[in-house]
Amino acid sequence: MTTRLTLALAALLPACAAAQDAVPTGAPVEQGPKNADFEPAFENQTRAPALAETAVSPTTVVDGLVHPWGIAPLPEGGWLVTERAGRLRVLGEDGSLSEPLSGLPQVDAREQGGMLDVTTGPDFGSDRMVYFTYSKQVEGGTVTAVARGTLAEDLSGLSGVEDIFLQTPPADTPAHYGSRLMFDGEGHLFVSMGEHFSDANRQLAQDNSTTYGKVIRILPDGSIPEGNPQLEGWEPAIWSTGHRNPQGLAMDADGQLWEIEHGPAGGDELNLVEPGLNYGWPEVSYGLRYDGGAIGSAQARAEGFEEPVYYWDPVIAPSGAQFYDADAFEGWEGDLLIASLRPGGVVRLQIKDGRVVGEERIATDLGRVRDVEVAPNGDVLALTDYDNGAVVRISPAQ
Repeated sequence: MTTRLTLALAALLPACAAAQDAVPTGAPVEQGPKNADFEPAFENQTRAPALAETAVSPTTVVDGLVHPWGIAPLPEGGWLVTERAGRLRVLGEDGSLSEPLSGLPQVDAREQGGMLDVTTGPDFGSDRMVYFTYSKQVEGGTVTAVARGTLAEDLSGLSGVEDIFLQTPPADTPAHYGSRLMFDGEGHLFVSMGEHFSDANRQLAQDNSTTYGKVIRILPDGSIPEGNPQLEGWEPAIWSTGHRNPQGLAMDADGQLWEIEHGPAGGDELNLVEPGLNYGWPEVSYGLRYDGGAIGSAQARAEGFEEPVYYWDPVIAPSGAQFYDADAFEGWEGDLLIASLRPGGVVRLQIKDGRVVGEERIATDLGRVRDVEVAPNGDVLALTDYDNGAVVRISPAQ
């Protein structure tokens, strides 16, 4: 009897494993017609099958924020939240919102500029260092600046604020700053830098003597770590090149860096970022100009350029992102959550073996979502990007 039961269980194991490893099949998320007529390079590079819909319950934690842009947890509890107009606030776990913190630099808050992303440093417990990005007016134009300062014990402000890295050269357009921050757990700080939008500026995404359209890697003091690509003609901080307006960086459980960037009309991209590689903008793109004209070579791909792992056409206008590492939402662990500005809400991607296998659109009635953060209990916090912006808690529906 025991042998017979053992054999029966053994026969069931492959079926159970197959069920756990099953991937979605069928139609993609409803999203409207494409802008461009490019064929994907491989299966599920775009319009992956729709995941089963998740029932969620959004509740507003706090509103009255003016275009909130970035959110980061404080190790002692609560969160730091930026407002694009030039403010940084502390959101308590009880929903309380501080007055704007003192000590911040003046920001160039025109158009897409202002106070942007924020994160705490790897040694926050001992030095209370906070890192942030902002648009800075300098001689000759505007740049993405990376700065840091010490957070007061009473959470009232930052002291000793200093710029540790400035994008070069100055830009004549206050747009496409990029500007997401990500520490890698080994003391390196990754920062995404945009290419400032105009026809002339976007060409610098392929000029590696500049930091337009790049992901850079620096140390917490702004110096250059060992192991950066250091290719001939490259600015030494550059980690990868050929990006458009990268507003999302996320690290998966294996320590791999993923980047999400705004495309033109179509062609938003999810990239697995590797050092020294070129991701193509503006020579190749899965999108078109806003007037319907061709981008660069008018091709979606070419030799020497990396393929995006995934792209969207029409766009989701992606911004902040985070891998889900909690268990409040059953079946989400390891999935990538991406803030969507248009059509809005949160996009969930299921990824297996480096490829997207399913997609879901969540809480789309929130409209413009600029950043997402997983709360300690596994709920998802979303920043809505409006004049009267909010922090919204997305919980499983009861």
